[in-house]
Amino acid sequence: MSSPADAPLLPPDSHVHSEWSWDALAGSMERTCERAVEIGLPSLAFTEHADFTPWSLGDDVEIPDAWRPLVSGKVLTPPALDLDGYRACLERCRERFPALRILSGVELGEPHWHGHGAGELLARGEFDRVLASLHCLPVDGGYADLSNSYGDRSPGTVVRAYLAEVAAMIERFDGFEVLAHVDYPVRYWPVGGEPYEPAAFEDDYRVVLRALAGAGKALEINTRVPLDPVVVRWWYEEGGQAVTFASDAHEPDLVAHGLVEASAMAGACGFRPGAHPYDFWRRA
Repeated sequence: MSSPADAPLLPPDSHVHSEWSWDALAGSMERTCERAVEIGLPSLAFTEHADFTPWSLGDDVEIPDAWRPLVSGKVLTPPALDLDGYRACLERCRERFPALRILSGVELGEPHWHGHGAGELLARGEFDRVLASLHCLPVDGGYADLSNSYGDRSPGTVVRAYLAEVAAMIERFDGFEVLAHVDYPVRYWPVGGEPYEPAAFEDDYRVVLRALAGAGKALEINTRVPLDPVVVRWWYEEGGQAVTFASDAHEPDLVAHGLVEASAMAGACGFRPGAHPYDFWRRA
């Protein structure tokens, strides 16, 4: 096993989930911190899910036993974030791992649809990192996660609808620092059909990136499905000032996954580390 001294330099992992995220069934804040120290990660942020949108499940979705209390019919209603439990666990980990910079955080799902609830949580949470994300789209009078949003619609239609809603989120909700996984629909791109080509959606991406830059926010480089470098170049061209890195890990062994490659790509696109290991990377 390699030691931290032998490992490549890692940027901060600014998007990590633990057992305090309702969908991280294998999450553990303590074991994630152990893994972070083992690989030499300088800093991480536990940005737990705060989802306010009930969404419809597909007919063929297998529901984990832990989710059954959240499901009525075919609609899943995410639970509220246990803020007190989360804070207590965070403090225990900070005491146990003093050399690791551990930031508090939250990932707000569709906050522009739930301004009151999102604002109330932010006032109570005093988080170090606030991410905004879009996981759902309106479908048939309700909402569906992107994993269940393609159906009879063409992949291009779904991606354009997603990016248009992300632009609306940026315009209507200002209480975040970082836009998470701008390419989220790519995770569920239909297998066997036309290949995903970001250039086909350049205008749609640029609308989002221009709005994000104008709002003074940072773009996340998410490695769950590696963000195409061309999107980061467009971000630079549209005036984007900062990027963050995100494994989006929902289990300890995946913390910092892909961050070495992502940081090399960000450097090639014109972004550089900040003065502190937990800082955003900013344009040179």
